[in-house]
Amino acid sequence: MVPGPVLGIETSCDETAAAVLAPDGRVLAEHVLSQEREHAPHGGVVPEIAARAHLAHLPRIVRHVMEEAGLALSGLGAVAASGGPGLIGGLLVGSGLARGIAIGAGIPYVAINHLEAHALTVRLPGLAPGGAPFPYLLLLLSGGHCQCVAVEGVGRYVRLGGTLDDAVGEAFDKVAKLLGLSWPGGPALERLAAHGDDARFPFPRPMLGRPGCDFSFSGLKTAVAQTVNRQPQGALPRDTAADIAASFQAAVADVLADRARHALARFGAAHPDGRLLVVAGGVAANARIRAALESAAAGEGFTLVAPPVRLCTDNAVMVAWAAIERLRLGLADPLDFAPRPRWPLDAPDMRPEPATIAIPPSSYIV
Repeated sequence: MVPGPVLGIETSCDETAAAVLAPDGRVLAEHVLSQEREHAPHGGVVPEIAARAHLAHLPRIVRHVMEEAGLALSGLGAVAASGGPGLIGGLLVGSGLARGIAIGAGIPYVAINHLEAHALTVRLPGLAPGGAPFPYLLLLLSGGHCQCVAVEGVGRYVRLGGTLDDAVGEAFDKVAKLLGLSWPGGPALERLAAHGDDARFPFPRPMLGRPGCDFSFSGLKTAVAQTVNRQPQGALPRDTAADIAASFQAAVADVLADRARHALARFGAAHPDGRLLVVAGGVAANARIRAALESAAAGEGFTLVAPPVRLCTDNAVMVAWAAIERLRLGLADPLDFAPRPRWPLDAPDMRPEPATIAIPPSSYIV
């Protein structure tokens, strides 16, 4: 049972966010403050700058969403914050404020695994036609994560594969930097690729056709770097940069579609009734990648579902919703919960019933 509206706080990386959700999942208020301007001069996220920005802005953002929702802290049913994985400074800021609110208001505190929040976002009422019942296959694509996960229930996850080196979003950022694009690189590279020829440079497709569901992007990134270095000295012509961007994006889309097909086959063998492929994380906003994954899903008899773009990137709506899902199962956390820079989605303590696993991992071997 969820006793009242839930305040969610997200500070795991470089977005400072808060949201208030009704117990039925309706969004009463939300706000996300990007730190892009603070980090852009450094070409990436600086942990100390991120933590200080969270500390400076989070109290104001929480007050803002509470006022927008028309609630006092005493009117909340629970408060939740990202407890990991992420940058420890930001996690400490968000969880510290959330625990203070829990103590002051006398309400439950829920520490949310940031990856679980992404995994459950699609279950927000109204996002997926007909809802998103368990089980479904999740493809999590972001700057820090790239993995295929069978989502069997709240707290019940089986990791089918992941990246062996770079996350896909990280690869986008690094290639964008090679092309002289601004940070964050993913959106900038997609815009540039729209003007390029995706067949000009035959970049490799790492892991394409290999058994399993793992990913690799370091070789592709190296191939792009070598191509850039072979160009004449001086500023890279815009048409050449656009062709490199388009060719790189096409290679990534092909790799993700191939890996998704392998994961869908394994998932489908274990869960014949599961017919949803959910894609989440910031890279899910890329239109070329979404189209490739939609085609791969359809070819395996699955339907692709993706949250709206604003809920693909880090946000507090997903944190509050994950808390609602856990509170419905009677799951809350002690106030001495320690934030975790590393917190795998398939860690044993993610399962509400550790001794009961519906489908053992061996069922995914086909």
